[in-house]
Amino acid sequence: MKHTKRITGLILALSLASVSLLAGCSGGKSVTIGSKDFGENIVIGEMMAQLVEAKTDLKVNRKLNMGGTFVCFEAIKNGDIDIYPEYTGTGLTAQLKRDVISDPDEVYQIVSEEFDKQFGVKWLEPLGFNNTYTLAVTDQVYQEYGVETFSDLAKVSENLVFGADHEFFNRQDGYDGLVETYGLEFKGDPKKMNVALKYQAIGSGDMDVTDAYATDGPIKQYNLKVLTDDQKFFPPYYAAPIIRNETLEKYPELEDVLNSLAGKIDDAAMTELNYNIDVEGQDVETVAKEFLKGNGLL
Repeated sequence: MKHTKRITGLILALSLASVSLLAGCSGGKSVTIGSKDFGENIVIGEMMAQLVEAKTDLKVNRKLNMGGTFVCFEAIKNGDIDIYPEYTGTGLTAQLKRDVISDPDEVYQIVSEEFDKQFGVKWLEPLGFNNTYTLAVTDQVYQEYGVETFSDLAKVSENLVFGADHEFFNRQDGYDGLVETYGLEFKGDPKKMNVALKYQAIGSGDMDVTDAYATDGPIKQYNLKVLTDDQKFFPPYYAAPIIRNETLEKYPELEDVLNSLAGKIDDAAMTELNYNIDVEGQDVETVAKEFLKGNGLL
């Protein structure tokens, strides 16, 4: 009986040691990739995860759809995640608390230098698209007035109804500054609504002009015309992977792997990806994989 107990105890000890060793190896050769809580950021996070899995021997822990900017930023600073996709304009205004700057290269330089110094986080190369605020009009307005720019819109704005989500009226780079910069005078008071309702409202003809993110899927869904911000009122929001310096020192191969996405996703491509996910309801993993394969990255 004692002999049996000793054997049982030895087997248990060896089993625990093996589990511990395996856990240590797994933990030592893994990275955690996070994302914010909307389709665009999630699919970019998934693309990065698939690239790392395909091009390195690292295991990827996914923490996609985590929450907003604050949640993801705190997580990367605290080491809860190693990588996530961020936007230059968000880094500048929300995290560094700087005033709006319109030059994209200057913004990228500032966030790159300051994130490295203040937070130990590196900005990798931008992916290509600029998910900045913009204005969009219905196809009917475009056909009738031929507007291409915000300045064109100002010339006919008195005939048009404007509506936007509540946040747009409470931002530094929002409604008040926009109408002052361009001399816009819309028809009646602007309509304020939940962000989830604004595209339905413009699609049903309740308004003629709305704010938009340049790569929103519903732009395609409702055949809206995106106008050019010719006086560069809105700051640039170029997306790029950001990664903890500590992680990059440990796994330097990640830089080249993630930078293989640099410049591969323009505004039109990102709009299409968002449309597939947010409007068509396609599977994020499948959409990400098809894009990577189609661009020769997998």
